[in-house]
Amino acid sequence: MPAVNLIGLDIGTTSIRAAETSNSKDGPVISNFGHILLGPGVVLNGAVQDEHAVTVALKQLWSTCRFRSRKVALGVTHQQVVVRETTVANLPAKEMRKALPFQVRDALPLPPEKSLIDFYPLAEPDGDTVRGLLIAAPKEPVLAAIRAIEAAKLRVVRVDLSSFALLRAASRLDEQVEALVDIGAHATSVIVHHDGEPLIVRTIPRGGNEITRTVADRLDIPAEQAEEVKCRVGLRTDTDGQTAAALKDAVRPLINEIGSSFAYLTAGGRQARVSRLALSGGGSMLPGLLEALHAQLRVEVIAVDPVMRVRGLRRVRHGSLEQVRASAAVSVGMTLAGAS
Repeated sequence: MPAVNLIGLDIGTTSIRAAETSNSKDGPVISNFGHILLGPGVVLNGAVQDEHAVTVALKQLWSTCRFRSRKVALGVTHQQVVVRETTVANLPAKEMRKALPFQVRDALPLPPEKSLIDFYPLAEPDGDTVRGLLIAAPKEPVLAAIRAIEAAKLRVVRVDLSSFALLRAASRLDEQVEALVDIGAHATSVIVHHDGEPLIVRTIPRGGNEITRTVADRLDIPAEQAEEVKCRVGLRTDTDGQTAAALKDAVRPLINEIGSSFAYLTAGGRQARVSRLALSGGGSMLPGLLEALHAQLRVEVIAVDPVMRVRGLRRVRHGSLEQVRASAAVSVGMTLAGAS
């Protein structure tokens, strides 16, 4: 029987997604996939608020889907995640882990003791230094997720940024500068890469829920009705003028933020330009959004294919994956990170 990789786990605001892959002679194959809905307020802004509810949901998910491993790789998204290019002293891995908090203290939004810190090299060492990406996340939200997972009798073997999981699962390596944009309920993750090398990693504190609230305020309707209008009408122009204007105004700040992220590419002497945007996440399902992004940002815009890096689907219930296809890429990318 083929070896099972770590189960990729993505705990979002509205649901949990889990993907299982096994290795074949032709590459990884998705052998199982499942998702389960979460109640309102269980997860907010990337942080678990109700650990018990997440534990119960995970137990039910494993019982229903019968994943063959209890070892998981956890994807992390949070508004306070910092990813920035920097240069640090070139040290052996063990010494690097100890010295990193002191080297990058001034670049952290939180004290080092309240942060999880990592470093992703982008180039070969240049003498005594090495250039790469500083990655820092607030410690407590990650620990809260881990506690909920371990209470479900699962073991977290790996923790990684959801943006890097998206890069593994859905990047196209064709020499173009590509932006992968994942729109969630409360936040939007942006990772720009060139042939697989990250250039920009950013979390925008805007998402689908903000669009719903804005529509509700503009049209003076309940949030539930605004959500229905958003999902049904979206950015279509063949609707009444007031509704169309409200939806356009609600989406404009997010599109502007995505576009402003690309301005970082010209910083530091770089002259790269995004030529393609690949969109994922529940918020990407907004009707007309791909066309609006294309019109405003003047780039090719496509939907992410979460299974483009796997060779096929084995035993997986296709309906389960298809129901949340737009949101599946992070869990798939996490399981592709390494074998158990």
